[in-house]
Amino acid sequence: MRKKRIYKKYYKPDPSHGRVDLGRFINYVMKDGKKSTAERVVYSALEKIKEQTKQDPVAIFEKAIENASPLLEVVSKRVGGANYQIPHEVTPARKFILATRWIVGAARSKKGKPMAIKLADELIAASKNEGSAIKKKQDTHRMAEANRAFAHFAR
Repeated sequence: MRKKRIYKKYYKPDPSHGRVDLGRFINYVMKDGKKSTAERVVYSALEKIKEQTKQDPVAIFEKAIENASPLLEVVSKRVGGANYQIPHEVTPARKFILATRWIVGAARSKKGKPMAIKLADELIAASKNEGSAIKKKQDTHRMAEANRAFAHFAR
């Protein structure tokens, strides 16, 4: 049986900076289809970053995504009745997806502050190679390293 064809998705850039990656990030922050609320949260987070670091917030956003992106992950594969966790290289599209998911998830898990401040803090931490999203990336790499013995089962 043939594999299903994967169609390339074309994403719209964000209205303020005209960047596709920022537009996609806004979509990940969005809940229940409330895009204007998500845009407000992300743009105010970028303003907070500019206030705190006195640097270009988009550059810090890029650095945070780059630092939080994993190189390897484990993929489960069934071989002879046993499931093995096989280390697998991550595609560029999935790198962005995982990095944004981890950053937004880490910001959401914090309590007591508005989402914009939590998101700004997490982006600043990720750009400095700190924070929950970076910890998640390191755990993923550690898991792939531990299962390197099963790499010969790779597809």
